[in-house]
Amino acid sequence: MPSLGDLVRDWHRGAQAVARGDWDYALRLFSSVPEPPARMSFNVGCVHLLAGDPEAALRAFDQAVTKDACMAVGFFQRGVANFQLGRFREALSDFQRTLAQLRGNAAIDYTQLGLRFKLQAWEVLFSVAAVQSQLGLWAEATHSLEEAISKGPEGARDDLDIALGQVQKQAPLQPRQVPRGEVFRPHRRHLEHLEPVDFLGKAKVVASAIPDGPHGDARPQQPQALYARDEARPGAAERARDTGPSRPGTRCGPRTPLDAEMEVTSGQAGRADHSTLVTNDEQGVAAGGPESLVTFTVQCTFTLALRAPRGADLSSLRALMSQALPPQAQSGQLSYRDPSDSRGWVPLTGEEALQRAWRGAAAGSGELRLRCQGVGGRPVLYQVVARHGYSAQGPEDLALQPGDTVDVLCEVDQAWLEGHCDGRVGIFPKCFVVPAGRRT
Repeated sequence: MPSLGDLVRDWHRGAQAVARGDWDYALRLFSSVPEPPARMSFNVGCVHLLAGDPEAALRAFDQAVTKDACMAVGFFQRGVANFQLGRFREALSDFQRTLAQLRGNAAIDYTQLGLRFKLQAWEVLFSVAAVQSQLGLWAEATHSLEEAISKGPEGARDDLDIALGQVQKQAPLQPRQVPRGEVFRPHRRHLEHLEPVDFLGKAKVVASAIPDGPHGDARPQQPQALYARDEARPGAAERARDTGPSRPGTRCGPRTPLDAEMEVTSGQAGRADHSTLVTNDEQGVAAGGPESLVTFTVQCTFTLALRAPRGADLSSLRALMSQALPPQAQSGQLSYRDPSDSRGWVPLTGEEALQRAWRGAAAGSGELRLRCQGVGGRPVLYQVVARHGYSAQGPEDLALQPGDTVDVLCEVDQAWLEGHCDGRVGIFPKCFVVPAGRRT
């Protein structure tokens, strides 16, 4: 049984083999993973497409979406394989399922998961139109392209206009697909952990006092003043504008390299993704016997199970969530699971919607499931406001203007944050922003 380190090394070597066009070697490395996760099966499918074997690619993509039924990019690429095999009805179904997985969003950015690709709704609609053109459904293809134009950016307008002209002349189109050579790669921090580490390092003198030495009047070095985490050191922002903090070696990504999930008990809530917290009636929120309580779970960075009396008002419910999840409960988009609705998670657009969901749970099954959703389905930890302008130094950066409000999605390290602002996601220096509500 290969070790986790060996699996990550093979994954990385496989991605390098794809980049240089060595399909056979890449397939050997990717296929060496026992019980491969969805991302590895996806990689195998992409390599088979590059090697001109859509039949083998189709089998690999089948495995990927079976293991991860929400893998929109997996359905997207399976649609490409079906298209190349002339299975246009199956391809149309796959592209339509891809749209369904987008859930009305303009895009899904897979960069954080190791795939340098952003799945755009307009590209999926373009592929839908391509299949419809092959089936002779010219009116439907025209409608799909018109919808793609309405959702696409200005930079894609010329290509879409050309495609629309082809469809109007009843000329078939070819679907879009993940760019050639792009596959899921292991996160850089997992690769860094494979390198040997010198935990001892080199000795370093930080202070000394030798009263009997030649410098008898020397005084021990005094400790430097420490600054609170939320307070900027004098001149820090000004120095950062000139030099900037050292860039993070990693960005936030999956917790484990191979899609592993950890099930933990409540004693590990501070260090894992899943925990259970049952509140008590210390403040009168949860009182009475079990039959008078409603259990509601809130899914944010981790999942919490809370209990409140059936007759509790909405303010008590909000207070309970705020105590358990201070940042997440006050930011982001709340959704709830409606058992009678096939759409699954239903956005709560306001307090009245939350009130109805709460009353329905109290009057019905006695269970309410909530989710705090941020950009791209990621939870918003808290909000900050840009105190200084920041110019992006690379494609992964988030440019800021003074006064911009940013949803923080991840604390990359002590100096950098990842956030969302005005439809853009990227990293930025922490010293350029202040917590929302404190703009001075």
